Amino acid sequence: MDNIRLALIGVGHLGKNHARVFSELKGVTLVAVVDIKLSQAQEIANLYQTKPCTDYKQILNEVDAVSIVTPTVAHYQIARDIISAGIHTFIEKPITTTISEADKLVSLAKKNKVVLQVGHIERFNPAFVASKDYIRNPRFIECHRLSPFSFRSIDIDVVLDLMIHDIDIILSIVKSTIKRIDAVGVKIISDKVDLANVRLLFANRCVANLTASRSSDKAMRKMRIFTDKNYVSLNFADKTASVYQRKGNLTTLRQRPKPGFNPREFMLDKFIKVRFLSIPSYDQLEKELESFIETIRENKTPEVSGTDARDALATCYKILGKL
Repeated sequence: MDNIRLALIGVGHLGKNHARVFSELKGVTLVAVVDIKLSQAQEIANLYQTKPCTDYKQILNEVDAVSIVTPTVAHYQIARDIISAGIHTFIEKPITTTISEADKLVSLAKKNKVVLQVGHIERFNPAFVASKDYIRNPRFIECHRLSPFSFRSIDIDVVLDLMIHDIDIILSIVKSTIKRIDAVGVKIISDKVDLANVRLLFANRCVANLTASRSSDKAMRKMRIFTDKNYVSLNFADKTASVYQRKGNLTTLRQRPKPGFNPREFMLDKFIKVRFLSIPSYDQLEKELESFIETIRENKTPEVSGTDARDALATCYKILGKL
């Protein structure tokens, strides 16, 4: 398609950013913005010279694709109607509220031969993208995703709110089934779990430890990945990444440390090679939505498919069952 006609459904906090990005993408025409609040739809429509609407069913014959940025509880019904009409669909994470709903959308998208992509945006984090070539056969993974309380998404536990980002990343790089889950959760501010610690044991014996909190006094979004050959350190917030690779061992060491030596400096000098990766600067959301449009044009598998999102959701519910 030379030009893709697209409608945005839901123009709340995140939907406004979708409108900005889609209005700037080449080869995309934002033909309508839809929201149950007409005043909100009109505000965004005026900003980007497009049509406001309160009922998405009114624009089904006018578009090739839609982006759904509504509360999760509305995802399934809207996406079902959109996909059934043969329209390519982007849904913000999580894909649906239940695994059954996710399965139905995946099946429906396959039947109607449309793209179904889900907004797990950390897959497009420049630090993760730059480090992917160094991540082979992970053996141990440790994640910390902490944030102050935002007063958003308080209807769901922190596992579905924050930890799901790291779960999706882990499932994309480990590529093995989960054998065992150990988990503990604490309610701190809301009546849902606000802090959770989880240990995942995979069939290939990889272990992943995850901590997520939305009641921290500081923000942190870090992941450490240990493989047979290296150690990759990711900072999703600062968008930095470094790779530590072994370059020696004790049996080949000729120079012994002198009394009073600095262990860290000696280790880095003799045993470890550190590579600070060059990270390009770009807007993650823009990359994510560009990939959706590119996937439609080239008729390829989305970077984050409906199946990927379904698996991340299923893992979240398994964890919640252990809390």
